[in-house]
Amino acid sequence: MVKVKICGITNLEDAFAAIASGADALGFLFYKKSPRYITPEEASRIIRKLPERVIKIGIFVNARESNVRKIAKKCRLDMLQFHGNESCGFCDRFKDYKVIKSIRVRGKKELKNIVNYNPFAFLFDTLTKSRLGGTGKSFDWSLITGMSGLKQPVFLSGGLNEKNVGKAIRIACPSWVDVSSSVESTYGRKDHNKLKSFIRAAKKRG
Repeated sequence: MVKVKICGITNLEDAFAAIASGADALGFLFYKKSPRYITPEEASRIIRKLPERVIKIGIFVNARESNVRKIAKKCRLDMLQFHGNESCGFCDRFKDYKVIKSIRVRGKKELKNIVNYNPFAFLFDTLTKSRLGGTGKSFDWSLITGMSGLKQPVFLSGGLNEKNVGKAIRIACPSWVDVSSSVESTYGRKDHNKLKSFIRAAKKRG
């Protein structure tokens, strides 16, 4: 069964609602320019109250290694997601963590870069000029159909919602689906009914 990551968690209420709805992982965005940014202090307070079985993922964008390690330790993160232009060398410095490298996709050109990386998992998101993620826009999922043969797990993100997630899973065959904007009532606040509907649709298909 496909697993579900709910990204952009900013408060305990939404975290509990996501878990109750069946989320397997929660994402905390440590990128100050994002409307879903959460401070390490607040993320730590939330994470301390969550069940151990739920995977806690920190999302970083072109951050310094020292800052990543400081936040990861403080928040007791299980995985690190690098969502910027981090080099393969930078990612390889975190052998003591499970690293997810995000690849932003517009066409086949962006996929050529993955041969340079050897992370725990890849996340494929939509490439847009205005934002690094959370745009609610999807890309052509058929571009990564063959990526299910990678030795790493594949996370699929970008424009997923309860109506299209089944089709996305059928085409791309990911191990995980990752959602944020389509289950929100406003930036950084989740709509709990949408959470339930999305996770139900993803698990049904997966």
